[in-house]
Formats: sequence, C-alpha cells, structure tokens
Amino acid sequence: MIKIRKSAERGYFDYGWLQTRHTFAFGEYRDPDYMGFRKLRVINEDFVAAGQGFGTHPHRDMEILTYVLEGAVAHKDSMGNGSVIKPGDVQRMTAGTGVTHSESNPSLTETLRLLQIWILPDQNGLEPGYEQKNFPRKEKLNRLCLVASCHSKNGVVKIHQNVELFISVLEQGKTIEHTLDKGRHAWIQVASGSIKINNVSLNQGDGAAISEEKLLTITAMSPSEILFFDLV
Repeated sequence: MIKIRKSAERGYFDYGWLQTRHTFAFGEYRDPDYMGFRKLRVINEDFVAAGQGFGTHPHRDMEILTYVLEGAVAHKDSMGNGSVIKPGDVQRMTAGTGVTHSESNPSLTETLRLLQIWILPDQNGLEPGYEQKNFPRKEKLNRLCLVASCHSKNGVVKIHQNVELFISVLEQGKTIEHTLDKGRHAWIQVASGSIKINNVSLNQGDGAAISEEKLLTITAMSPSEILFFDLV
C-alpha cells in the first residue's frame, strides 16, 4: 500500500523571511490525518531568506536531522557546537534532556532551502549530542546511500531509533530497488525531480507512506533526489 502526500496539500506558511511547508502537523499547522508516520514526526521544507534565520530556541526528547538542498546553514547550540551545514552534509542533533540552538542563513544574497526532520527517540532523557557528516554526490548517485542509522556503522550518522535514512541522486531513467523486511515500513520524500515507485508517480515535494510492500522499485522520470526512510 502506497499513500501519497501531495506537495500542494502540505501545510504552508509565509512569514516573509521564511516560507515553509509542513508534511505533518507542526506548530500552527493542525492536521489530525498527518501527525507523523511511524517514528517519523516532522518533515519541514524551509526556504529562509538571505541573512535571516531562526533565533535561539529550545528542544528536548527528539532526534533532529538537517539536510541542506540549496545554500548553507550556520548552526550554534548550547553544547558549544558552531558549524556551517552545506549541501551533502547530514547533521544530527539529539535534543535529549534539553538543548538550545540557532540556525541562520549566512548568505546575504542567496535563499537557503533545507529539510528539517524530527524522529521520535527510542527513549526520553538522552544526553544531548551532535554529529555532522558529509556524503559526496558520487556516493549517492544511482544508489540508496545510507546516511543515518541506529548503528554508527560505515561512517553514517547515528540516530537513537530503529530507523534508517537513505539518500539517492538519480539520473533520468535510472532504477534502484529496496526490499522491506517483514514488519518494516517506508517513507519516501522527493526533494527534487520526479519518480515512479512501483508505478506510482511522485513529483518534487511529494511524499509517500509505504506499508505492506516488499520490493520497492524506484525509477527517475527526470533527474531527481530522494530521501528514503526504512522504519519499524
């Protein structure tokens, strides 16, 4: 079963400095039909104007992943981390018992476009933590590249939940496959381009919840980038 979440149906807000689309209920956006999927709680696509950003604010008991599609993020947090997150980087922040952080667009000319992802942790009260790793395009080209997992294996970012996140950059006409083990589910988010998954069409900004499927066949109808979550 594949249930499509169309891009245009997502929650949308325009704050001037920020344009944002919410796949799931978030903040002012209420949607009882889309409160998350399995352990996946938030996928926000944010467009942040040049020189603008999110001031210092708190989080707790959440695994937060940031993936930049265009531009860069300047990050600072109460753990003492200060970094710039660029396309190809995957950042994980374990909020745990509580952290504060800020995120801003350091460019004075370019808009920042990013995906912010929240995953419910396997337990509350974790020690706050931070990780950031780069995954070059060649590692993601025409394959599902594992970038985050509950196991810190093969240099991937560790998340405290039984979830695996893959990213793929697909050339037009290329096909990849993934087998879901029994009891596993998937969410696919199209960051750019257009694809077919088991002959179901998805375009940029679309997502899909996938259950009771075993073999997933993904074909790029145009040059595309996708995020693929394998979840319990």
